[in-house]
Amino acid sequence: MENEQDTIFMKEAMQEAKKAEALGEVPIGAVIVKDGKVIARGFNLRETYKDPTAHAEILAIQEASEVLGGWRLHGCTLYVTLEPCQMCAGALIQARLDKVVYGAADPKAGCAGSLCNLLEDNRFNHQLEVVPGHLAEESSQLLKQFFRKLRVEREKG
Repeated sequence: MENEQDTIFMKEAMQEAKKAEALGEVPIGAVIVKDGKVIARGFNLRETYKDPTAHAEILAIQEASEVLGGWRLHGCTLYVTLEPCQMCAGALIQARLDKVVYGAADPKAGCAGSLCNLLEDNRFNHQLEVVPGHLAEESSQLLKQFFRKLRVEREKG
């Protein structure tokens, strides 16, 4: 049975993804939760910032660190609409989050179970609990619709 709280926060992450989409960015959104409250939000801004590190997870981690006044995000859970890539998985480990809940799997770059699972690898000094595929279909639809629209626009040229 799906966790009701996870569903609420994953829907918050989807709202962040829609903000990215409104800017023409790939619709990926994230929120960080501590003690049942959203403390940070992020959405993909790679094109806007012209920065390959401006992923939703990274921006949310930066905001959470500011809010909490430190880089250790113990007691925090990240909700993200797409499985974290290798860069984001590494940042999650470095930030010491407790858990990540993600929507759509990423067979091309996913490092929380698809290509590999950096987050639960006990060779690192920190591991996170991983909850894959929460609201996967809804998260996947956001991405599919975005790329379908992009293809149509390119074809019109």
